[in-house]
Amino acid sequence: MIMTLRYFGPSDSIPLKYMRQVPGVKGVISTLYDTKPGEPWTREAVHALKTSIEEAGLALSGIESVNVHDDIKIGLPSRDEYIENYIKSLTALGEEGVRMVCYNFMPVFDWTRTNLAKPRPDGSTVLAYDQKVVDSIDPQVFFNQTDANSNGFVMPGWEPDRLAHVKELFEAYKDVDAAKLFDNLVYFLKAIMPVCNKYDIKMAIHPDDPAWPVFGLPRIITNQENILKLFRAVDDVHNGLTFCTGSLGTDLNNDLPGIIRASKGRIHFAHVRNLQHFAPGLFEEAAHLSADGTFDMYEIVKALYDIGFDGPIRPDHGRTLWGEVCMPGYGLYDRAMGACYINGLWEAIEKSSTRK
Repeated sequence: MIMTLRYFGPSDSIPLKYMRQVPGVKGVISTLYDTKPGEPWTREAVHALKTSIEEAGLALSGIESVNVHDDIKIGLPSRDEYIENYIKSLTALGEEGVRMVCYNFMPVFDWTRTNLAKPRPDGSTVLAYDQKVVDSIDPQVFFNQTDANSNGFVMPGWEPDRLAHVKELFEAYKDVDAAKLFDNLVYFLKAIMPVCNKYDIKMAIHPDDPAWPVFGLPRIITNQENILKLFRAVDDVHNGLTFCTGSLGTDLNNDLPGIIRASKGRIHFAHVRNLQHFAPGLFEEAAHLSADGTFDMYEIVKALYDIGFDGPIRPDHGRTLWGEVCMPGYGLYDRAMGACYINGLWEAIEKSSTRK
């Protein structure tokens, strides 16, 4: 596997030179943050991003994300135009040797948390979720509160220029149920598979976070059944999964190591992090250490090792600690410790397996 960190471009509070100093980190996952969903990428822009990362001694190990325009998700007549633009973006990436793209197919909100800085007993703060809060608040008010608590950072999936029109987006999705959303996803994937095959670009869909409908919006990549259904609908190795423990793990009915083993050969990217569950629909982020949360991180990493996973992996949302001012969930310190912890698990599993 290839250990990476997420890099938010020149405006990231964590410079590339710091990321390079984290033991075992070989690359970063990034994107073109100055482009909007539906806007075609150019090879020149991709080359500039890749070069800036390589000059810092790291590799551009994948893209997260090439955002999918809402017209594609909704299934409007204009979707074919936006799919053509998406193909142009993939072509630019392919020509620059980028071989993995993480994306999602969630309507309106890419991910949802009700508290971006919940204090923990150790003095750190974490992202947290409470379904009761979601059930009691207007979506526009919810967005405004989230934006106000982001420490001044533009968080992925919560771009103000798009979500300033939350009411219009909800209206546009009013007739889109889970079945239609799934069909639109399949339509999209079938259209882009030829360019993915040409350049060997592995599309890695990110699971829905949390793994159930939010504000009445459908969610479709939520469990093993739906993941395997998507693999069957577009039976191409380039149609794969970003395995995210934190997203799939929001639903304790999901057997995380089991999903990994069932998805052998189709996991192209992994987000490994921990959650602490308190009740259904009530959880918070935790340190990556197994004992700090609900998940057995050893069993999760071992399952990835057992299926021969060799793609990029990264620690995901971390605690904010030691007075760091950063994008919620994306400080340096806890993610660096998470990377070292995951690397330690991998090394132990690898050496134990070799000895056997």
